[in-house]
Amino acid sequence: MLASRALLAKQAAAMLVRQPACLMHHGGDWGNWGNTNIAVVFSGCGWWDGTDIHEAAYTMYHLSRNGARFQIFAPNQQQMHVMDHMKMQPSSSDNRNMMMESARFSHGQGMMQMNDLSKLDVSSFDAVIFPGGHGVVKNLSTFSKDGKDCKLNNDVERIMKDFHRARKPIGLSSMAPLLACRVLPNLEVTMGYERDESSRWGRWPNTTMVQAVKSMGARHNTREPYEAYVDEKNKVISTPTFMWETDYHYHYIFDGIGNMVKHVMRMTAK
Repeated sequence: MLASRALLAKQAAAMLVRQPACLMHHGGDWGNWGNTNIAVVFSGCGWWDGTDIHEAAYTMYHLSRNGARFQIFAPNQQQMHVMDHMKMQPSSSDNRNMMMESARFSHGQGMMQMNDLSKLDVSSFDAVIFPGGHGVVKNLSTFSKDGKDCKLNNDVERIMKDFHRARKPIGLSSMAPLLACRVLPNLEVTMGYERDESSRWGRWPNTTMVQAVKSMGARHNTREPYEAYVDEKNKVISTPTFMWETDYHYHYIFDGIGNMVKHVMRMTAK
């Protein structure tokens, strides 16, 4: 037994030695490599009052990995409030601008500068992606106050309608399908599960939002957090991500956004 283990270890070591020091980078599987331009829309910085930092970073990573160029946008307006993410309650002494907060995701130079959402022109982009976070329901819409009868930020509504009219893909994660379902007819989306139940070490605490999109006329499809649902007819791609509450299984969120991005890229090539 020991001799067999020693032989296997020796063979494994020999294989590792033969591996190149650097692996050649391979392009993504979808889209027009290097020539696809995606707009990414943020709503602040932080899960409870803006765009979730993981969803933002994973989106940009997968766009880069799949060969897309992208620019980031946010409304140049005050956000609804600022949340203390330690105490999980609003901070009464603070008031912040969405664009300035979202600039935390930017390196502040070249194509990675934060842009005013009012300047986003559908003719300059092949697709648009809205990562999730409570900024969707607090800053990009009035859903947190008005529920299914909410109003969207004027530029968000314009962008949704412009991309839909131009037959360009719209990518949405976690709560973001609410935005599309409010202003676009007959969509099919996923926001995860329709009931708050345990699923692989996590829960689904925001299922009232699922009922809201159904009341807006959308068809909801149950999916796991690592999956994406594709509405081929409307070119809308959604993934549940952090609609699922997990303490540390973030790789499922990473994979879900990866699947969404790949389908967005695939649809830009049509």
